[in-house]
Amino acid sequence: MEELVISPVDHDPQGQVKQQQAAGVGILLQIMMLVLSFVLGHVLRRHRFHYLPEASGSLLIGLIVGVLANISDTETSIRTWFNFHEEFFFLFLLPPIIFQSGFSLQPKPFFSNFGAIVTFAIIGTFVASVVTGGLVYLGGSMYLMYKLPFVECLMFGALISATDPVTVLSIFQDVGTDVNLYALVFGESVLNDAMAISLYRTMSLVNRQSSSGEHFLMVVIRFLETFAGSMSAGVGVGFTSALLFKYAGLDTENLQNLECCLFVLFPYFSYMLAEGVGLSGIVSILFTGIVMKRYTFSNLSEASQSFVSSFFHLISSLAETFTFIYMGFDIAMEQHSWSHVGFILFSILFIGVARAVNVFGCAYLVNLFRQENQKIPMKHQKALWYSGLRGAMAFALALQSLHDLPEGHGQIIFTATTTIVVVT
Repeated sequence: MEELVISPVDHDPQGQVKQQQAAGVGILLQIMMLVLSFVLGHVLRRHRFHYLPEASGSLLIGLIVGVLANISDTETSIRTWFNFHEEFFFLFLLPPIIFQSGFSLQPKPFFSNFGAIVTFAIIGTFVASVVTGGLVYLGGSMYLMYKLPFVECLMFGALISATDPVTVLSIFQDVGTDVNLYALVFGESVLNDAMAISLYRTMSLVNRQSSSGEHFLMVVIRFLETFAGSMSAGVGVGFTSALLFKYAGLDTENLQNLECCLFVLFPYFSYMLAEGVGLSGIVSILFTGIVMKRYTFSNLSEASQSFVSSFFHLISSLAETFTFIYMGFDIAMEQHSWSHVGFILFSILFIGVARAVNVFGCAYLVNLFRQENQKIPMKHQKALWYSGLRGAMAFALALQSLHDLPEGHGQIIFTATTTIVVVT
């Protein structure tokens, strides 16, 4: 019986060298585009040029490099090392962005408008998703656009209802705006993302099953369970960290490294805990950030407070810029279905209508229960409607739909979502 010998010689050394070179080119491209994006953002801010926001500049850089890579011989080799993967986005890029949002939140305007924010984010997003899905299905039934099954229309309505007002918020910060309007736009967008993900995952589950009579009840119950469980998990982790830092005696000079390491790990623990048990990591890490800023941050030493504030601001900025570069690059790389232009054009019209129903309808409800001097004015309602841009979250969910939907339907939805993201 011959002895089996396993040797590294069996592998192709020339192929390994090419893979390492492709990896190096991919990483080099990422670093170069990050540097270029930050420099471009600084120039735009310095000259107060608001017609090209920083996020759009990063997206444009990714698009240009993606097109150049697509028409060159390097496209297939670097694609493996530089591509937008929804798992990478949800597990690594999104957590620091959401945590920093909660950590830097001004609690007074947020919680004073919490009822309005929940109304816009939960009721409004649900209404916008159903209206969008219903209009898309109706448009298909009237042969105005490509016809999708009803549940798939609702999946599209859910994913395209995920807003990304990063650009609008950055302009608000630069020009200065009403704190209540900023809190409404910001709070609605964060909770809206969680709602959209929950709706999309629920509709995806319904699409794989056949219990048509329980669709509405299933969506409502599942979302309420997800939201309440995620919020509880985030608040629980936040208070646990506060108790640890208060009584463990870590705020001494020689334990600063341990103190900072533990503080950085708690948000990721909250996010992964929620995702691991089937809840929403976005909602969990958001409330962890709010609680940790209010109760844990004050238990840190001064040096650690300065470090963690700078650290989370740094990685959230990197993650945001990475996200838009990745989107631009992947838009140029992915295959698109341009045979149904009517679906794209009518979808843009329908989401504008659905957003208007969401904003103006919910604002009317909120104003019914507010005093005259606390009502949401019409100019703020228009700003809320305008801030409903589509971005990374909708793009990531559209990528997921490529795997969830058969027969090319995912390709149609992905192409429409990509176009909407670029246009808005």
